Amino acid sequence: MSGTRIDDVRLPGTLRVGLSRGWLEIRSFVREWESVVFTFALPALILVMFASIFDGMFDMGMPAVDHYLPGLFAMGLMSVSFQTLGAGIATERDQGGLRRLRGTPMPPTAYFLGKTLLVFFLAVGQAVLLLGVAALAFGGQMPRTGADWLTLVWVLVLGTTACSLLGIAVSSLARTAQAASTIVVVPFLALQFTSGVFVPVTVLPDGVLAVASLFPLLWMAQGMRAAFYPDGMAALEASGSWDLHLVALALGAWCVVGLVLVLLTFRWKTRKDG
Repeated sequence: MSGTRIDDVRLPGTLRVGLSRGWLEIRSFVREWESVVFTFALPALILVMFASIFDGMFDMGMPAVDHYLPGLFAMGLMSVSFQTLGAGIATERDQGGLRRLRGTPMPPTAYFLGKTLLVFFLAVGQAVLLLGVAALAFGGQMPRTGADWLTLVWVLVLGTTACSLLGIAVSSLARTAQAASTIVVVPFLALQFTSGVFVPVTVLPDGVLAVASLFPLLWMAQGMRAAFYPDGMAALEASGSWDLHLVALALGAWCVVGLVLVLLTFRWKTRKDG
């Protein structure tokens, strides 16, 4: 009886490999309990502090929990996508993990599909925790109508996709895993204070607002405010409206730009490997 030739063995399809890769990514992530705690808990922890300390301290027109919830929701999505992928992929590259994966029969698309599944697992988990803390601990206001929930979902999907692609692209800028943390964290931290997460957009200087509008976080926060805030609060936006068509356009454009940047810049090896 003749043996089976290697050439006759059918390899699993890209989708199947990608799903398996995603399950592996999720299992690897949840094993590191420190990463799980800080990734999921940071926006909720900030919300607890702000809702406890600032409630009634300023004239916000609403409870502090309701005021800060949309911005922290957007911040959390950028954290689990841009920050997680930017630093994580740079570390894998620096340690040689990407080079070894590239030498296997695994389709490159399956690798990115696995990362996508990880990011959306984190995004949904963090959203559930944040909304649960807001509603159960502080009686926070949830989206009121089906249209508001739909806005929340499409902003989550578009924003997370855009930030994920940017995180993958930024990972190629870092020469080492240590440098990746600075390259990712510094702009993310700056954007939090210029995109309406902690500081209302109406008090930001026009120049600062113009620069922030070039990045996804400002549009994600604005879309989330449209989902959570009463309609009358739109008057406090820079344009006096939610401008959801501009939110969709800006986030969609960043998805395209991010994809182009990934295709042009992504590297499986470090620069020292050639």
